[in-house]
Amino acid sequence: MEEQKKRKRRANGETSIYFGKDGRWHARVPMGYKDNGEPYRRHITRPTETALKDEVKRLEKQRDQGTAQQPGKLWTVEKWLCHWVENIAKDVVSENTYDGYEVAVRVHLVPGIGKHRLDRLEPEHLESLYRRMQKNGSKPATAHQAHRTARTALGEAVRRGYAAKNAAALAKPPRVEGDEDEIEPYSVEEVQSLLIAVNKRRNSARWMLALALGLRQGETLGLRWADVDLDNEYLKLRRNRLRPKYAHGCSDASPCGRKAGYCPKREQVRRETKNTKSRAGRRAVPLPGPLVVMLRAHQEAQAVERVRAGSLWAPSDYVFTKPLGGPLSPNTDYHDWKKLLGDAGVRDARLHDARHTAATVLMLLGVPDRVIDQIMGWEPGTSSRMRARYLHVPDAMLKDVARKIAEAIWGPSEKSPTDKDQDNGA
Repeated sequence: MEEQKKRKRRANGETSIYFGKDGRWHARVPMGYKDNGEPYRRHITRPTETALKDEVKRLEKQRDQGTAQQPGKLWTVEKWLCHWVENIAKDVVSENTYDGYEVAVRVHLVPGIGKHRLDRLEPEHLESLYRRMQKNGSKPATAHQAHRTARTALGEAVRRGYAAKNAAALAKPPRVEGDEDEIEPYSVEEVQSLLIAVNKRRNSARWMLALALGLRQGETLGLRWADVDLDNEYLKLRRNRLRPKYAHGCSDASPCGRKAGYCPKREQVRRETKNTKSRAGRRAVPLPGPLVVMLRAHQEAQAVERVRAGSLWAPSDYVFTKPLGGPLSPNTDYHDWKKLLGDAGVRDARLHDARHTAATVLMLLGVPDRVIDQIMGWEPGTSSRMRARYLHVPDAMLKDVARKIAEAIWGPSEKSPTDKDQDNGA
């Protein structure tokens, strides 16, 4: 028995098992290599040899499957999320995506589940967080954003062997009620009212690109004259305008005391535009004749502004600029849209709702689905879902369908007395 308890010499890469002077069984399990290339062994101890061997088998299985905890990486959820968002996600996703991740991590995930150990996080911890978020006033969509962020971050942790399972992939996210039925595209009369108000404004063609062609805000503001072919009546979409982000330009010794965006010496820390990453987003869009006329007039007006501004003009090739040149800010553009609605006496709606209007008009004109998908920039794999979301059937069309069904089943209906009076010239 004493002989069996002695340490047995094992070959490199094999687990060593021995009985210690403390009266317990010990094992050193090879688990791989550290960051510096040195071999890493996991030391475990149990009161009985049977219990020890069971644990050894479990660890060896995790090691062989690539799901074992790595050396020196006993991550908490907070430590991992902060590392992931700054050192992993930041360099591989767009600025807007990163901003969404960063807010979800900083505002919701770290305060809510950050103290848990990463390898011991359970789906119930996340589901409890989602309930608390909604109880404290967060919308389901906000909780859903936190869920998507956690699922992506934890998926990377599993892939690297820092956790055995993705708790967010197992958790049930909050249900997000769709608001598509609440969106009512603008009628032809409302679009015409907007057109009258638009013609009195600077950058008038900007709004008609949204209402007539459904261009996204970032696509329109990122448009350059090199992308517009007025002779052949089309434009190419290949980049998006990003929301500006600023850092303080004042010194620590003499701070301005304001937020970075209002610092008198603020510095732009984000690029102005990014290239459209999807093939569907990079597309050619036909220009209706009246829009070509509007863009030609806009080009001439911009040339006059450039001459008047002289040395104050900020050189750029943007189609839509500030009065002294340079790209328009998405925030300024949003407030201009709201003012346009008020001036036109048209009901309030999101700028993105103009995109629903354009898609619906294309449908009513009988434009083939494939062409609608290209104009709107929808991916082939998601186009049917996007059409279902964006194409709204007007009440008049539904009534016309109901009339045709009635005539097919019950036959042509008799004219009402009012109709008869009209036919008789009353």
